[in-house]
Parts: sequence; structure tokens; C-alpha cells
Amino acid sequence: MGKQSFVAAIDQGTTSTRCIIVDHDGKICASAQFEHKQIMPRQGWVEHDATEIWYNARRAVSAAMVDVDGAPEDFVALGITNQRETAVVWDKKTGKPIYNAIVWQDTRTSHAINPDDKWLDRTGVLANSYPAGPKIAWILDNVEGARERANNGELLAGTIDTWLLWNLTGGARGDQGKDAVHLTDVTNASRTLLMDIRTLQWDEELCEEVGVPMSVLPEIRPSVGEFGQVRTHGTLAKVPITGVLGDQQAALFGQAAFKEGEAKNTYGTGLFMLLNTGDKPRWSENGLLTTVAFQCEGKDPVYALEGSVAVGGSLIQWLRDQLGIIPNATSSESIAAKDNGGVYIVPAFSGLFAPRWRPDARGVIVGLTRFVDRTHIVRAALEATCFQTREVVEAMEADSGIELTALHVDGGMVANELLMQLQADFLDTEVIRPREIETTALGAAFAAGLGQEFWADLEALEGLVATDKSWSPNMDAVERDRLFAEWNKAVERTLDWED
Repeated sequence: MGKQSFVAAIDQGTTSTRCIIVDHDGKICASAQFEHKQIMPRQGWVEHDATEIWYNARRAVSAAMVDVDGAPEDFVALGITNQRETAVVWDKKTGKPIYNAIVWQDTRTSHAINPDDKWLDRTGVLANSYPAGPKIAWILDNVEGARERANNGELLAGTIDTWLLWNLTGGARGDQGKDAVHLTDVTNASRTLLMDIRTLQWDEELCEEVGVPMSVLPEIRPSVGEFGQVRTHGTLAKVPITGVLGDQQAALFGQAAFKEGEAKNTYGTGLFMLLNTGDKPRWSENGLLTTVAFQCEGKDPVYALEGSVAVGGSLIQWLRDQLGIIPNATSSESIAAKDNGGVYIVPAFSGLFAPRWRPDARGVIVGLTRFVDRTHIVRAALEATCFQTREVVEAMEADSGIELTALHVDGGMVANELLMQLQADFLDTEVIRPREIETTALGAAFAAGLGQEFWADLEALEGLVATDKSWSPNMDAVERDRLFAEWNKAVERTLDWED
């Protein structure tokens, strides 16, 4: 095996941590994945054990390297992508988190900040339960002595990329006399409610209002650039870390959607559509967020409009784990009935995200009769994914003036071909699945390789992305509109449930 044959990427997601290994042709040569526990101490709270996540990241890297029989000298770079708004606070001397990571789905900070217009204008995101900044403040306010320790310089905070970077570069022990790096990239920082989206720096006024001391926050860097190197005693010892992207931006990067007007939708735990809007931020009038799509070192940032839906694949997981009506996620395709039997599911488990932004909503199953069985409920769950995507597409078209002619899709759910056909039907547009559906991890690998000139430029990356399969709409327009109208009736039943 020739030296520096591969790029590795860690994809730290909401339910699992994966490592992939990619060759120069953009092919995924190895992959390993480990799930972590979902901790739900009370209604609306979702937490992860950050130490378990770090352990699983090491396991995934080791397992993937075994598959290619690789050594550190075979790797040119490491990239990281991560669940974005999840927040961690830890002790810089011991390296131990002072509280579980608070997950992006968590709703405990719904009313922490006065939701006026300045937040959207300055940060691109809304002051609700979604961003990471209020979660950091909650930990500082609710763990005994934490705020005082933060003010004394004893604590560090960040999103999951920052937590992994710090541990990968040595953690509490440092590495070869150097402190571990405390860094994040512009895409993750843009999801905190603390970064000015125009200057790409922490905003002192916003940090003070949210209640996060700037001293605990990491330095913000471009997504493609220098983030230190893996510690000398790690599995990927001394490999440079040169790409960091939040998971949805990484998926955009992995789809090579580098041009203004290109869009992708990721079907993961949630549903996340991004539309590349070029080198200037564009603000939505229809419930979308403004975010940094990526930035290469020495170049201007690229921005995107984003529609974030809280529940996508996690609805199928709920059918499997909480209701027990399917044995595994894959079986949803074969179990689903040919129609929904009049049943609609609105999975507002933690409120409704884009484009409605209704934290008071809670999930419903409507239209139940004695005729309905589990096959109709499974079908309704798949359709819910498609209806939520249609709402975001309509908002995106209204904001951008661009009519979607094709939707590029990725994420674990797109292996479900019934779902993909339903999505084409409900959007009345072509749906295109790439050869490599795990484009989130692939995007982190692309960014890292670009940072080390393993690939020459963005155009070279475009040449690596190939289509696997596409679906064309095959539904009568009257039927499409009837089903969507009934879905909207179902959504009305979810509102005003929580005060």
C-alpha cells in the first residue's frame, strides 16, 4: 500500500458515531459504526454521554482501519463532522464533562432567550430551543459551582466537533508538551446563537445576553484548514486534521453542491435541506434559517438557507423501539401498506421546526378507525417524512425564487426506495440518490482532503460524485393535493398542546 493513500472522517451523529476511509477516487473503502445511548431524563429532555461518544469515535476509527489494514502513515488527513447544536461543557484539567451533552432535540431552553428579531438578523438562527449557546448557559447555571469555575478559567465548552478535536489532539494530557486544541469551525459556530454571521466571530453582546462567558468558547476557524494533528499515541497518530463541518453542511459538501442554487436534503435522525445561496447571507421570510455552508481557508464564506425538521429517521426508530411494530428500520419499506388507510402522523415530539417553528406542538396520529393496522401506521410514517420535506421545499422556493427541478438526497433513509418514490410523488419533481449515500461523512473527508491538497480543488471533488438512482413523480395531481391538504389538517391538531 502506498503512503498517504486515504483520508479518514469521523461522523458523529445523533444516534451513532461512524468512521469512514476514503480513497483518492472518492470511494468509501471501509466504514465502522457504533450506536450510543439516548438519555431522556424527563419529557422534552434529550442527553448524550459525551465520554461514551469519544470512546465510540476511537472504536470506529480502529475498526475501520482494520478493514483496510491501514497504518497512520497511509493517511493524508482526518475530517470531522458532527451533530451541530449539541453542547458539552468539560473540566480542562480532568477532561471530564461536568454534565451530559444536551442534544439539539432537547427543549429545556425553549424560553431561555427573548425571541426578538435581532437574533435572526445577527446570527441567522432563531432564539428557541435549537441553538447550542443557551444549552451551555443552562449547564453553567444548573451544575453546582459551574459558572464560578467557568469564570475562573477551569471549564471549556463547545459543540461536539470541539469536544472531539480537544480529545483527538491530546485532551487533558495535551500532546508532546502542547495543549489540546480548543477550536470549532464557522458552520458549527453559526448554530450557537453566539456568532455574528457576517463577521464570523463571537459576538460579545450576544454571549453576555445568553449567559456564556467568551473565555469558555473555542476559537472559530474556516471549515477547510488547520485544526492541529492527532495525538502521538492515537490510532491515527500525527495525522493532520484539516476539515471540520457541521453534519448538514458536510452533506452539502459531500453532494458537491458548491454552486449557488444547488440544494440537498438529508434524511437522517431529522430532515435537513440546504440551498446554497452564494457568498452573501440571505434572510428568509418563510421560516427558514440562514447558516454558513462552508469556508475554505483564505476565501470568503459560502452561505445557505436551511430548513430543519426535527423528526425524520427517528420516527422510524420510534416505531421500532417504543411501539415495537417493526423489527428494524429496513423493514418499514416492506411492511408499509399501499395507502395510509386515512391515517396521518405528525411527529412533533419536540415541537415543529421549519417552516412552522411551533414549540407548543406535540405529536399526533389522526384518522384511526378499526380498519387501521400497523401497515397503515408505517405507511403514514413514511409519508410524514415526505410531507415535512414538501413544506420546506415550498418555503425555500418562495424565499429564493428558484423552482426546484431535482432534489439531491442522502442519509440512511434514502436506501428505502418506497420512501424515495413517495418523495418524488409528493414534490412532483425528480429525486436523485448519489452512489455514496453517506454523504455527511464523505463531505468531511472531502473537506479534509482538500485541506491537504489530496484533491486539487472544488471542481475535482465535483468529478467524484456519481448518481446511483433517480425517481420521477408518478402520482395524480388531484391525489397529491388531497393527501397534502389532509396532512395540513392533521398538523392543526398538534398546535397549542403545550403552554
